[in-house]
Amino acid sequence: MSPRNSESHSFALNAVIGFLSLLLVLLVFGLFTRIIYPRIENQRAEEDTDLIGNVIQLEVLNGCGVPGLANEFTATLRQNGFDVVETGNFKNFDMQHTVVIARNFDSENAHRVADALGIDPENIFIEASEDYYLDATVVIGSDYQTLKLN
Repeated sequence: MSPRNSESHSFALNAVIGFLSLLLVLLVFGLFTRIIYPRIENQRAEEDTDLIGNVIQLEVLNGCGVPGLANEFTATLRQNGFDVVETGNFKNFDMQHTVVIARNFDSENAHRVADALGIDPENIFIEASEDYYLDATVVIGSDYQTLKLN
């Protein structure tokens, strides 16, 4: 091997060793911070605490296809003290009746939402899951003109 070839070979080897050393330092730092500061898992509190309060969090979905309807209902619900955290469109636009879907096993909050909008209690359904962090979902149907809007 010529001296020039040997120099370029040792430079490349030193560069690879330096890169791998830096990578090792970053991985050790990441492991250290994960041990010191573990990842926080979001979970719904089982009982009310002073910090959580009694705010009902909702999702409002347009199920009849009228443009801007979800935003209109969002404004009304917010005026009534509800926390609307998401709006959008339902998976289809053929909902005949407006429904409230309880997202946890306590349907009391869904009944409060239904009362505020004048929705018939028979249009309240329970679709509870640990994955939802909302209290209820409102799907606006074609009967939206019969509901209470402030």
